[in-house]
Amino acid sequence: MQFFKLSLAATALLAPLAAHADPEDDRIIVVASGVAQRADTVGRSVTIVERDEIEQRQTVALSDLLATLPGITVVRNGGLGTTTALSIRGAQSDQTLVLIDGVRVNDPSSTGGAYNFASLLAGSVERVEVLRGPSSVIWGSQAIGGVVNVTTLQGSQGLHVRANAEGGSFGTFNGNAAIAGGNDRVTAGLTAGYLATDGISAAANGKEADGYRQVGATGNVQVKLADGLALDLRGYYADSKVDLDGYAPPTYAFGDTGDYAKTQELYGYAGLTNQAFGGALRSRLGVTLTDIHRDGYNADSTISYRYRGRAERYAYQGDATLAQQLRLVFGAEHEESRIRYDEGFGSTARRSVGITSVYGQAIVTPVAPVTITAGVRNDDHDQFGSHWTWNADVAVRATADTLLHASYGEGFKAPTLYQLYSAYGFAGLQPETAKSYEAGVRQTLAGGKVTLGGTWFHRDADNQIDYNFATSTYYNLNKTRAEGIELEGLLQPVPALTVRANFTHVYAENRSAGALGKDLPRRPRDTGSVSADYRFPFGLAVGGTVTMVGDSFNDAGNATRIDGYALAGVRAEMPVTKRLSVYGRVDNVGDVRYQQITGYGTYGRAATGGVRVRFQ
Repeated sequence: MQFFKLSLAATALLAPLAAHADPEDDRIIVVASGVAQRADTVGRSVTIVERDEIEQRQTVALSDLLATLPGITVVRNGGLGTTTALSIRGAQSDQTLVLIDGVRVNDPSSTGGAYNFASLLAGSVERVEVLRGPSSVIWGSQAIGGVVNVTTLQGSQGLHVRANAEGGSFGTFNGNAAIAGGNDRVTAGLTAGYLATDGISAAANGKEADGYRQVGATGNVQVKLADGLALDLRGYYADSKVDLDGYAPPTYAFGDTGDYAKTQELYGYAGLTNQAFGGALRSRLGVTLTDIHRDGYNADSTISYRYRGRAERYAYQGDATLAQQLRLVFGAEHEESRIRYDEGFGSTARRSVGITSVYGQAIVTPVAPVTITAGVRNDDHDQFGSHWTWNADVAVRATADTLLHASYGEGFKAPTLYQLYSAYGFAGLQPETAKSYEAGVRQTLAGGKVTLGGTWFHRDADNQIDYNFATSTYYNLNKTRAEGIELEGLLQPVPALTVRANFTHVYAENRSAGALGKDLPRRPRDTGSVSADYRFPFGLAVGGTVTMVGDSFNDAGNATRIDGYALAGVRAEMPVTKRLSVYGRVDNVGDVRYQQITGYGTYGRAATGGVRVRFQ
């Protein structure tokens, strides 16, 4: 732990860090308001990750890269492919809304409706935006903690091809290929990937490795039907199988078993976009589909459980520029969610629910350095009736090098069908709600070579839903609170060297009677990351990342402590020709032994090598 404390101190000294977005103020952000905005007009905390950084970091599971971002905590119950939960600023993992190419991909059949990041591999990902804090006005139910907006490879004019293949420790192979092209009328993008690994034991005390494999593909087509009118089609498919550990008789102690699970995910979008009045009014009409099948198997290949989750969403969004100083974003949506499950012990059900929503938001620039955004939303839930949420934020360009930002946001999340009606459900559950405040500053120095800043945030949540192990049912906590600071920094003294750093301190506590002041489970108070990359004149790129996670508790009663840890990784890539390069990395260089969840295994030192090709 002494190394961990020293590392955190070094991080804070190196970078008392960037505020609400990446340093290039002309970058475009969509996740904050649902439409494209310049970063310096957004008063919310957003981090952007582009494809170049994904490849530079040699990312396989996208969650591993997201875990190095400010305010993000990721826990996984074993090796690749096992359940992976992402928490933003101390919120529940099922309070994170996830979008892939505009489709809400949270699983309607999972216990809390969370998205399992285990299956989200980086091969197809082109860009990620992470919004931290409640954002229900634009995104509706589930966006209490924040929003992760993922964009896969899109079509483009000309021809662009990329591919990579790598192999390494634990019998791992990962291969991806992508192609994009088109002309002024039709563009299309297609990706495909395959991952297979022998893995590690999901049980920390296990001796048998638990493997994982996935086949996946994404595709999209944009067709210009007429001036100002276009058709947009998108699809995402993943088929996964993961070996599991469990509680086998006769002892029913957690350990090696031959159990395994299969998951099939299908997400789709079809929509029309239209521009009228010289582009002053942009309209989008679309339908999305989320369809997830999860099946569990015993060692003898008999079925142990089946879950089916499906959501259909119909939406209209308008984006009207009424004047240079005034922009209105408005829309209406209807979502139908259905689940079907058989848990293998007589717990079976089919349930469905609908929610209809309308929202409006104004983006106002009263004077050039100031942008104010404010909005309201009404969700009419079949069971819980009408619910209003509000938000407001402001971004102020105080000087050419100083950006101030502040925001207030509300969140709303209805109980899932599983939480209400399963064998463990409670029909009297109430919706979760949250109110959040934040304020921060970003300062650019040395002609843009250094960016420093910080953000303070505070969130109060009411009726947060949790599982009571004593009664084996879901229940509402009275109140939870999370408060803290995020510090970020970017140092680029020369174009060849980039250093990024961040540090987050968050105290996520239970404010309910009988548990007042207890830390919420698996919410480390301190996390940080430092990453440095350098490219030599002859083309060799080298880099490294240190990720630090503080102590936490495994349980709501704070009886079982999880020790903090620091992990270091190094990487390198060398071009062989203009289009071909070789690369390699070593993760967990120090072979640190640690746990993210008590009793579950984690990776030791791992080495990987690969080859990458690009044509464009």
